[in-house]
Amino acid sequence: MIARAQDGLLLAARLLLAAALLPTGIARALNVSGFALTLAGAGVPAPNAVATLAVVVQVFGPLALIVGVLPRITGVALAGFAFVRVWREGARGLGAALGGLVLAMLVLAYPAYAALRGFRLPALTDVTTDIDNPPAFSRSRAAFAARNGRYPADPDLPTRERQRAAYPQIAPLTLDIDADEAFELARKAAVNRKWQIVEAIRPGGRTGNGRIEAVSRSLILNLPDDVTIRVRPRADGARIDVRSASRLGTRDFGVNADRIRAYLDEVANLALAVK
Repeated sequence: MIARAQDGLLLAARLLLAAALLPTGIARALNVSGFALTLAGAGVPAPNAVATLAVVVQVFGPLALIVGVLPRITGVALAGFAFVRVWREGARGLGAALGGLVLAMLVLAYPAYAALRGFRLPALTDVTTDIDNPPAFSRSRAAFAARNGRYPADPDLPTRERQRAAYPQIAPLTLDIDADEAFELARKAAVNRKWQIVEAIRPGGRTGNGRIEAVSRSLILNLPDDVTIRVRPRADGARIDVRSASRLGTRDFGVNADRIRAYLDEVANLALAVK
């Protein structure tokens, strides 16, 4: 319900902003030469080029808003253009421009914050709790199919050093319960995080380690990232290591580290609840 209301407000703001600017844009498109002469009389350099650009912005910008092509970015650009008009010409439509700008900026605030935060972090797409011996992703047919045939390569030494410097707090979780119980908690935490579990192998067998292979998807664009969890038996309990790798891009903007922290917090809380 809230999401639909937000979508409705954004659509209304887009239409208002388009309605405020499109009529003027069409009028100027029908008389570009006259608009250019007006600009020349005002001392604007290259009046023909400026007039053509202004007409393109005022016509195609509102149309892009109406059909939903990059609506938030287009909305910010057009609102800025409208403010210039209001300041220079006393044009009408200030309320629509202001409303469109505020709503667009509110929606863009978090992505802008995430981008700024991410660019302060090193270019990493693969983060793990065990830098020296990262958990290996499964090579099974089911795991390959879930990853669309992709197998994340193990991080090289420079990548490991960048992670060590950026995320010294990303570390394994040790529990004073046996490996089978730790495995069940690890599996339940993955379910609680709404990850798609591709493979779940209990501790024991040839290596003695348990393994959970999963796919995590982003909330907004539903983009997939790959996660593997290793549950290793210890004499005093069990150790859980996690590795999270992005499929797209050359940097993860801190997403993989955040995912590992949130997941291990979930496991730790579940372990406290069963004691």
